[in-house]
Amino acid sequence: MLHFLNKTKEQNPPSTSIYDIEINGLDGNAIHLSDYKDKMLLIVNVASECGFTGQYEDLQKLYDTHADNLMVIGVPCNQFGNQESGTTGEIQSFCQKNYGVTFLMTEKIEVKGSKQHSLYKWLTKKELNGTSDSAVKWNFQKYLINKEGQLVDYYFSITNPRSTKITKHIK
Repeated sequence: MLHFLNKTKEQNPPSTSIYDIEINGLDGNAIHLSDYKDKMLLIVNVASECGFTGQYEDLQKLYDTHADNLMVIGVPCNQFGNQESGTTGEIQSFCQKNYGVTFLMTEKIEVKGSKQHSLYKWLTKKELNGTSDSAVKWNFQKYLINKEGQLVDYYFSITNPRSTKITKHIK
């Protein structure tokens, strides 16, 4: 049984593994999620011009604190209020200059709709992740994956990355 948004849900075996998914990094090189099997993953759709953009700082602090056990993956997306309209170079520069981001950053993708990236299909579809259906509601929605590649929980934008709701799962 998993604790899931204050409700208990049974977990079914996922039909696909998150470790089979690849996504390009901001640098254009492929990110193989299988490279992070020994770590928890916190996957966050990010945007540079959002009211929640300050969470980059807390994402970086969380990553710095738990780098041995956690990989944070920032996923730029421009589907919410046109708040990530920058180019790859602009996004990279913004994150490094303003927040000193050293965690993984992916290419800009779509997290919902007909062009939804396979990573977000897995995160949002119970038939794929074995845990729950969800919808990405806004920038800085967070998905936590355990070291076994199972979806632990997801958190809406208002949940700070360093909240005990998230950190209690990171060992």
